[in-house]
Amino acid sequence: MTTRARYIDFLGKKRFAYIFSGSLFLISIISFFVKGLELGVDFTGGSEYEIYYSQTVDLDKMRAALEQQGFADANLQNFGSSQEVLLRLKPVADLNQKQLTEKVLAIADGSQTQPGEIRRVDFVGPQVGEDLVNNGGMAMLFAFIGVMAYVSLRFEWKLSVAAIVALFHDSIITMGFFSVFGWEFDLTVLSAVLALVGYSTNDKIVIYDRIREITRGTRLTSMEEIVNIAINETLGRTILVSFTVLLTLLALVFLGGKIIHGFAIAMLIGVVKGTYSSIYIGSALALSFGLKREDLAPAKKDAVLDQLP
Repeated sequence: MTTRARYIDFLGKKRFAYIFSGSLFLISIISFFVKGLELGVDFTGGSEYEIYYSQTVDLDKMRAALEQQGFADANLQNFGSSQEVLLRLKPVADLNQKQLTEKVLAIADGSQTQPGEIRRVDFVGPQVGEDLVNNGGMAMLFAFIGVMAYVSLRFEWKLSVAAIVALFHDSIITMGFFSVFGWEFDLTVLSAVLALVGYSTNDKIVIYDRIREITRGTRLTSMEEIVNIAINETLGRTILVSFTVLLTLLALVFLGGKIIHGFAIAMLIGVVKGTYSSIYIGSALALSFGLKREDLAPAKKDAVLDQLP
């Protein structure tokens, strides 16, 4: 049992946690309606070029040159170094991929002192992008349904509903960061959100299992105290696992390169939010739903079986 010296009253702060989480959730929803998500070429369709130059690239001159030639919606940014450019374009109806690539490279090179070298070209058609949006949405839906079914079978409904709400909270707020800050949301980010559903679920199940064990193994009547003890007793495991994952993700954020940068950022935000929500959303909400000792007590038939030799 957790000693009083190590005991932290996490749930005593649940009102502030609700306000904090509610504020982030509301900001995320408003941002979805006002700004939306900055969907990558994976979802919108279009072309993406990675161009390397032997000198520092003047992005303003390149952007102005592209605008003058009818590519006003071109998205330009440095990545890796000031000599590398990532250029994204929406689909162009009257040019095939080869013609578009040649024209874009000619405009980009004309704006710089030395010509560049195209190192990567990605192209996604509009129909493929639309299909990926639909498939991505279905993947998230099925992930939530699967988790909902599993948690509902394993735990009492108040814990199950609290877990599902917490997962929804984690996913929306993680995507909300991408909407608010205008970060690109592509397939790698979507895969990170789906991975976080499993990660966050595992963390909550560990705490829920401990809540059930303590309820059945002690005579404590206060569910808030039981939940607090469960959180405290699993805190060491939670911190070690989260810290190890965070170290890996920080390495990916700073050293992993542009391709997985969005994935690493989404995972980083999600792991922090998932750990926080396991304590202040998943566990606290179950109490707010009226979780009682009787809800977690073993069935009568189990009690009879336990008395058999």
